[in-house]
Amino acid sequence: MKYQMLQHSFPPVWDKDSQWLILGSFPSVKSREQGFFYGHPRNRFWKALSTIVECREPATIEEKKALLLENHIALWDVIQSCRIQGSSDSSIRDVTPNDISFLLEQSRIQSIFCNGKTAERLYKKYIYPITGIPATVLPSTSPANAAWSLERLVEEYRRLLGEKGAKW
Repeated sequence: MKYQMLQHSFPPVWDKDSQWLILGSFPSVKSREQGFFYGHPRNRFWKALSTIVECREPATIEEKKALLLENHIALWDVIQSCRIQGSSDSSIRDVTPNDISFLLEQSRIQSIFCNGKTAERLYKKYIYPITGIPATVLPSTSPANAAWSLERLVEEYRRLLGEKGAKW
């Protein structure tokens, strides 16, 4: 598979009441096709999050946005543009990070989380030096992270988010 130079093609989800920011690395092929976060049908992000907040799993982009905003969660990715092969985080090169400063300035974000080790590594390299805000790494919800069952993901997300004061 060839490398492609790609730009992030959809905006963050957030509002002035957002208190928690979850950052992924860069949208997968399926997410880019759908124009929204965690679009691969086997990615467990939406199932885990809806389980934690005790609501029906969202099916549409509008339902997903509502779930996030109703629970004061902002969602975006570390990377604005990069060279990548398909959806492979390990192939990411030539990174330009997203500028998250406006999210921090215009909301009530208290804690930053990274969905997976790649997002954490990229956050530490590109964004932490600017913000000085440490991020908590959450286990990846990607289907590639088969070592983590949905139940284990939910338990760990609930524990880590709860430690930071999330309402659930």
